[in-house]
Amino acid sequence: MSGKLRVQIGSLMLSLLSIGLLVGFWYLGTEYRWDFYIRFTNVPAPGEVYREFMGLVGSAKFQANIGISLQRIMLGFCIATFLGVVLGLLCGRHALLKGLVFPALEVLRPIPAIAWVPISIMLWPSTESSIIFITFIGAFFPILLNTLHGVTAVDPVLIRAARCLGAGEWALMTRVVLPGALPHIFTGLAVGMGVAWVSLIAAEMISGQFGVGYFTWEAYSLIEYPHIVIGMLVIGVLGLICSGGIRMLARLLMPWQRTGTKEST
Repeated sequence: MSGKLRVQIGSLMLSLLSIGLLVGFWYLGTEYRWDFYIRFTNVPAPGEVYREFMGLVGSAKFQANIGISLQRIMLGFCIATFLGVVLGLLCGRHALLKGLVFPALEVLRPIPAIAWVPISIMLWPSTESSIIFITFIGAFFPILLNTLHGVTAVDPVLIRAARCLGAGEWALMTRVVLPGALPHIFTGLAVGMGVAWVSLIAAEMISGQFGVGYFTWEAYSLIEYPHIVIGMLVIGVLGLICSGGIRMLARLLMPWQRTGTKEST
C-alpha cells in the first residue's frame, strides 16, 4: 500500500469517526432526554429523522425546494464571483478606481445580508430577485476583498519583469496578476460560498415561498421536528458539496500549489 493511499484512508477514517461521534452524541441526548443547560426533550432521534427523510426523498415538493435553493445559490454566487473578481482586479491595479469605489463599498460591507431583506423587497420587482440579491450580497464582499488582497500581494518583481519583457496591461493582468492572485481568490470563493448559504437560508425563511430555508421554517411553524433536522442536514450537505466543488476547481486551476505542498512535506 502506497504512502499516499495510507494517508487518504487515514483521513477518511478520521472523518467517519468525527461524524460518528456527532451522531452518537445526538443519539445519546435524545435517547436519555438530556436536560441540563441545553434540552433534548423535543429533539427527534436520528432513527426518526432517517425514517422521515426516506419518506421525503421521493416527494416532488421536497425535490423542488432543493432545486430552487440550488438555483438561487448558483445564480447569486456566479454574479458575485464575476463582479467581485473583476472589480477586485481592477481596484488592485488602479488606485484611482479603488479610491472612487472602495469607500462606498466599505460603508455597505458591514451591513449583514439579513439586514438587506426589507430594502431588497422594496428595490426588486419580485421576491425571487430579492432573494438572489441577498445571496449575491453575502458572497460578494469576501470575494472582492480577497481578490483585492491577492492583487496587492503579487510580487512587484514579477510585474517589473513582465513590463521589461514588453507585456501590455492585458497580458500583465491575465498572465501575471490573475495567476498570482488565484490562491486568494479561491479563499474568497470558499468564504463567500459559506456566507452565501447563510444569507440564502435567512432570506428564504423570512421572505421566500420555496427553498430549503422555507421548508425548514415551515416545519418549525407546523411543529414537524424531524423535518427541521432534515432541512438543517440538507443545508449542511449542500454547502459541503459546493465547498468541495470549489476546492476541486482550485486544484485543477492551480496545479503548482499541489507541487509546492508535496515539496514542502
